[in-house]
Amino acid sequence: MTVGIVTGAARGIGAAIAQRLAAEVDRLVLVDLAPELADTAVEISATGTEVSPVQVDLTNDDGIAAVAAALHDEPIGMLVNNAGITRDARLVNMTEADFAAVLAVNLGAPHRLIQALSGRFDQGAGIVNIASRAYLGNFGQFNYSMSKGGIVGLTRALAIELAPRVHVNAVAPGLIATEMAMGIPDDIRARMIEAIPMKRMGEPSEVAELVAFLASARSSYITGHVHVIGGGRSLT
Repeated sequence: MTVGIVTGAARGIGAAIAQRLAAEVDRLVLVDLAPELADTAVEISATGTEVSPVQVDLTNDDGIAAVAAALHDEPIGMLVNNAGITRDARLVNMTEADFAAVLAVNLGAPHRLIQALSGRFDQGAGIVNIASRAYLGNFGQFNYSMSKGGIVGLTRALAIELAPRVHVNAVAPGLIATEMAMGIPDDIRARMIEAIPMKRMGEPSEVAELVAFLASARSSYITGHVHVIGGGRSLT
């Protein structure tokens, strides 16, 4: 039996990834702190895939242990570290609490989860860490950009350490049509879209398709890379 794990699976990109991976594995362990996780689990279960929802906080030891326990000693075929938060502010207004919270969830949780599960990956397993185009730097997102830059470094280091048994990659989405993006004021969002060569936002399903490829054996010789999915707006 092949087991996949998706964190931050309750909604948005995480839910889309979970729905896509249902076709790739025998059982999905879905992790999130949000209560909407139950709805996502029910929806995916309807496809016939066995789903184990785990509603926990991944920044503490109990949360990590609960995910490990949900595996039932089965080998991990895929792990997608998608859970993340934002606490945006200019550097001069950034509180220590907001800085620490973003680093703990966006960077600390993936590191701690991979460390706890490092001996449980199947041969040829794939890890995908969800970064963000913001790892290149965004105004007002000092903590978020730093956390996603850390994810890139973590990905590259783990790709070396876990090879040849496991391949590890990062996906860095640009502007994706999620609840968060739709909360951006219309005029600002329109200017952001205008700067994208494809002239539209990406869809969560498009991110999920890339993640499914990178997590699978189909990408077994691709490791240690950051894959920007941003409609052509990548490094500028």
